[in-house]
Amino acid sequence: MKIEDIQDIIYEKEENGICTITFNRPERRNALSYVTFLEIRTVLDDMEKDKNARVLIMTGSPEGRAFSSGGYFNMKMVTQIPEEIMKDIDLMDIAQKKTCMKLWNFNKPVIAAINGLALGAGFTMPLAGADLIYMADDPETYLGFIFVKRAIIPEFGLSFLLPLYVGFQKAKELLYFGDKITTQEALKLGLINKAVPPKQLMEVVREEAEKLIPPKGPSAALKLMKKTMHDYFRDILSKTLDKENEALQAAFKTHDFRESTKSLKDKRDPIFKGK
Repeated sequence: MKIEDIQDIIYEKEENGICTITFNRPERRNALSYVTFLEIRTVLDDMEKDKNARVLIMTGSPEGRAFSSGGYFNMKMVTQIPEEIMKDIDLMDIAQKKTCMKLWNFNKPVIAAINGLALGAGFTMPLAGADLIYMADDPETYLGFIFVKRAIIPEFGLSFLLPLYVGFQKAKELLYFGDKITTQEALKLGLINKAVPPKQLMEVVREEAEKLIPPKGPSAALKLMKKTMHDYFRDILSKTLDKENEALQAAFKTHDFRESTKSLKDKRDPIFKGK
């Protein structure tokens, strides 16, 4: 994919080295599709080649009233993807290993500005790929590990990363029940760096980004810092993503997954059978 082919996100580059991607599918609350993940990888490739690109900010289009409502894997939509783009997409990579590892290995700082609800992949992606996460502090902004409600398992390496961040017992509680996580709860859990008044979010994020760019920030040292911290966990994360893909494929074959899909269409609570 070429930069000029990008449609799901808005990619902006500034002379000071700040780059921004904005998830821009307001009609589906900025949900992330196979194409969106490919576009993210395309942006990372572009930034890696550009010596002036120093830091990446990711956020959601305000019109979408969300940072991202999560993964959107509609098969009808898949059939409409042009062949030249489809060749770079692996439909079996449900856990998004390629995108996750691309973000993990990206040697420039990434900051997520969570400006609305972030569900499923809408938060597992920045949790795996962002070095700093700032979140709007208002009732409309919350996180949701909603996989259990869909009778599936997490992706983007969350099976490894969440216990690393919050401990095994708390990670299991968050995943087993899938309850809504407010901004203040996310802050207490250590899932985000700072809770910010909504109208100040992007201003604060830009201020923090500027601290990571010369002359204020030693970008060469930051690259070495990030690489050193990430290197040890690279193989563990890669193996976890393989396990997640394996488990997701198994989950998709269950009665409970089919029931969760049907209940969504029927606008009712699912009735699970444990099989």
